[in-house]
Amino acid sequence: QVQLVESGGGLVQTGGSLRLSCAASGFTSDRYHIGWFRQAPGKEREGVASLEIRDGMPYYGTVYYADSVKGRFLLSGDSAKNTVSLQMSGLKPEDTAVYFCAAGRLVTIVTQADPLAYDFWGQGTQVTVSS
Repeated sequence: QVQLVESGGGLVQTGGSLRLSCAASGFTSDRYHIGWFRQAPGKEREGVASLEIRDGMPYYGTVYYADSVKGRFLLSGDSAKNTVSLQMSGLKPEDTAVYFCAAGRLVTIVTQADPLAYDFWGQGTQVTVSS
């Protein structure tokens, strides 16, 4: 059974940084995507970043970032720990949301920001950026 566990959310001031981690377990496939999504109150869930895992290793050739986070957020994968982390810097109040990690086996470059392309979801972690 695939399980995704997020950690690292919290409260931070504008301009601050946070690091979110997603620990994945139970995969039988060596090729899949790990995506980070966020959902603010009253808004739809949106794709933030996505990283492909090939043969158990992070593949950065097709990494995706939403335009709103480019240059501020950075994905990294740790194959030894089966963890994908999202380093968030220069945080803004509009980054406030519940952040989810998700995993998908059939995600493509076209669909990597689409929540419907992902099969498994973590429970979410709150990120609050105060002004």
